Amino acid sequence: MKIFVVTVFLITYAAIVLFNRKVNPLIVLFSGVFLIMASTAIGVKEAFLSINFNVLGVFLGTMILSGLFIYSNVPAFLAVRLVDRSKSVGMALLLMCALSGFISSFTENVATVLIVAPIAFEVAKKLKVNPIPFLIGIAISSNLQGSATMIGDSPSIILAASHRMNFMDFFWMKGRPGIAFAVEIGAIASFAVLYLIFKKFRQGVQKMEEVRVKTWVPSVLMLLMIFSLAATSFIKDKPYYTIALICLSFGGAGLLWHRIFARERFSLVKNIDWRTFFFLIGVFILIGTLSHIGILEDIADFISNVTGGNIFLAFTLIVWASVLFSAFVDNIPYVVAMIPVANILAQDMGARPELFLFGLLIGATLGGNITPIGASANIVSMGMLREHGYEASFRDFLKIGLPFTLAAVSAAYLFLWLVWK
Repeated sequence: MKIFVVTVFLITYAAIVLFNRKVNPLIVLFSGVFLIMASTAIGVKEAFLSINFNVLGVFLGTMILSGLFIYSNVPAFLAVRLVDRSKSVGMALLLMCALSGFISSFTENVATVLIVAPIAFEVAKKLKVNPIPFLIGIAISSNLQGSATMIGDSPSIILAASHRMNFMDFFWMKGRPGIAFAVEIGAIASFAVLYLIFKKFRQGVQKMEEVRVKTWVPSVLMLLMIFSLAATSFIKDKPYYTIALICLSFGGAGLLWHRIFARERFSLVKNIDWRTFFFLIGVFILIGTLSHIGILEDIADFISNVTGGNIFLAFTLIVWASVLFSAFVDNIPYVVAMIPVANILAQDMGARPELFLFGLLIGATLGGNITPIGASANIVSMGMLREHGYEASFRDFLKIGLPFTLAAVSAAYLFLWLVWK
């Protein structure tokens, strides 16, 4: 049975990676789910229980507010203000990358690219320069900061929900600095790389067209949601679905406000990333099956044997293997699969689980910045470049993404080891 399940899992995963543009990944994924359930490797009840509804609730609630945040024009308004106050184009681009990182700490990374990229295109057009490095910088900056907060990216949501982590745990956990500090240290190192790339753009900044804010309500709702998530961090023995209920409540309030008061209409339902929502459900079932029949324990045993039970070597392997894998494949199923492996490994080795879990999240989130296919934000930015008549090669992306990633991961990796070893 194990051989059959692993074979179906690998074939399903390979098909999703190789034929992503030709076949709907959801069809491939749920075909694999159907085959596994038909084999009785996992029952209907176990499959249902393997779905993490807390993750789905947080994802759905934050996606609704992200859509409203974009609609409000507040992010574009802030970007234009930053550009107008910059002394040079290079500094303006660096500030836009920093803004992309800040926005993506609270909204989906693809949404961040869609917000900031048009401003980068306008700057490049006025200066008659190639926008390729600008778009790449914005995409990889948004991917970097997604793991800094509980609601910044799907892998962060998955980790938080699976370990009942609250919003503040990402900043301070068990008396030690959380993963947010590791991300910011990585950001400082990686932004030094961007500075070296952008410093050659010394031209003065031309006045940008003013962007009018439609409403501040979505921004207020997002701030209230973050405050609520932070406040509940101090409540002991709270219900497991608390964070999902908070995010869904504020998402529902946003929907109600938009329905009653918004002057312009746009479909929030269509703007939600339903593909990722249902993709998560299928992945949870597949990984739940691997756990149910003991495959994940086998993987943990293999890593333990390869590293000889050495915690530092195991941590190093988890971080850099995650970087390598996520450079070419979607990090969501990888993170879902590896979280229980990291837990088992930590228990067997007597290590702090946070060391392996934070290392996993750093590697899986930042590794996608190496290649143009490693993250959805990268794919979207490349698509926008093609729409504007520019073709970025794999090498173009690698020249910026690789040093950026190596700098960020190395700094975060060392910080995590020193703090959580």
